[in-house]
Amino acid sequence: PCWRVEQFVVAQECSRCSGFQMKTIPACGPTGFIERINCASSHRDEYKSCRSAALEAQRFWHFVGSALGVAAAAAALVVLRQRVLDRRALEKVRKQIESI
Repeated sequence: PCWRVEQFVVAQECSRCSGFQMKTIPACGPTGFIERINCASSHRDEYKSCRSAALEAQRFWHFVGSALGVAAAAAALVVLRQRVLDRRALEKVRKQIESI
């Protein structure tokens, strides 16, 4: 591709590939987004795979939400387990006192 070896200008900003583009343009494959570029010295129009900032932001916040959910569930399990262990310890101490 010319954009790897020479300067280029972005002719069309990063946008989602249509179903037809997914089948016909190989650059759509990796991310599902492409941008059209013009190479300076060869004057060729080519497509380049790109990442959508909006989609990346959405994925980031989904990840953060998932991480917070997992953290909250783990904290709840720790609290419940600690209560069970405290009850067992108190029961053991009570039995020891009763046996005296």
